Amino acid sequence: MENLTKRQVALAFFEKSPELAEVKVSYKRRLQVTYKITTSRDCYDLLYSLFDKDTFAYREEFLILFLNRANRVLGWARLSIGGITGTVVDPKIVFVLALNTGACSIVVSHNHPSGNIKPSEADIRLTKQIKEAGKLLEILLLDHLILTPEGEFFSFADEGML
Repeated sequence: MENLTKRQVALAFFEKSPELAEVKVSYKRRLQVTYKITTSRDCYDLLYSLFDKDTFAYREEFLILFLNRANRVLGWARLSIGGITGTVVDPKIVFVLALNTGACSIVVSHNHPSGNIKPSEADIRLTKQIKEAGKLLEILLLDHLILTPEGEFFSFADEGML
């Protein structure tokens, strides 16, 4: 054993430890990124098309857009689906996905089935939490939109709340 390098010892350990999970990350980028975000209305138009219209009026969902440095959309993810009055969002997962896509910025969003576009205290806290976490990772939170079944939306950026 004395002649083995640290790397060989580590590899031997991992080979003998089947309970150790192998981590793999996958992201398939499309050849050309074409949709560019320039306004909150651009975000709304794209996000509204991505929400599940069959459940939009009675279940909250949380969606994320991932953008490159030029604000072109790299992809999107549905992070959670909740109930009538809320959905659970884990900021760690927001940034796992953002890092996985190589995003420079993100736009987060959720719907309010009630039709009320005013953000709740929980919405405001979550927005601040995501913004602060993004600073450390150099992933800018561009906006947080709240969408309603009536076609209205609230933009944290437009209202100066970022």
